[in-house]
Amino acid sequence: MSRKITSEAVTAFLAGRTFSKSNMKVSCEYGIWKLKLHNNTIATIDGMGVLSVSNAGWASNTTKERLNGIPGVRVNQKNWSWYLNGTEWDGSWKRISIVK
Repeated sequence: MSRKITSEAVTAFLAGRTFSKSNMKVSCEYGIWKLKLHNNTIATIDGMGVLSVSNAGWASNTTKERLNGIPGVRVNQKNWSWYLNGTEWDGSWKRISIVK
């Protein structure tokens, strides 16, 4: 279950609406929607509707929880390694799907 702020931010992000609350922000820069945690971009949706994610170099529980709030994204950890949708992941940018 995601936190309320995660749900609010992800809903705005997927709807293409700006949002700012506490440590979360959604903005559009040069036609790319960005979901930010502590001003670090952790997810984008480009003009073609392609969703991409990153941990922005922060392998934290909060980053993991925020990313898990996005439909089609499942981040978990086992033996200190992160996994994105079942595949070991180093946190670098990864295309997930087309959302629009």
